[in-house]
Amino acid sequence: MSTDLTIELVDRPGSLAKASDALGRAGVNIEAACGYVCGDAGVFHVLVTDAERARRALIDSGFVIQAERQAFVLPIENRPGEAAKLLRRLAEAEVNIDLFYTTLDGQVVLGADEAGALRAALG
Repeated sequence: MSTDLTIELVDRPGSLAKASDALGRAGVNIEAACGYVCGDAGVFHVLVTDAERARRALIDSGFVIQAERQAFVLPIENRPGEAAKLLRRLAEAEVNIDLFYTTLDGQVVLGADEAGALRAALG
């Protein structure tokens, strides 16, 4: 099972590298990630399979984990309209997606407050 961790970062050079390094030193592979600045803070989403080890490494390195949740990882064709088709299907099932990013190997990462509803809609 994949877990998405939302990590708070200080918005300055090196904070993203420090968080990534903490995970790497702990032997945690980052399966997918995205980062952005929101207000005065950085936000770093990482997808990991060993959430306990990742959590421990980040906390021990002084990072604050804002959220942790189950994430769904699905293959998706790399062509126009494929993401829209998937997202439309979820919208028709009245699933509110609040997390969406992609992996380097062509998969999509999805999250929703209602994980059961998302699982059911994905089949």
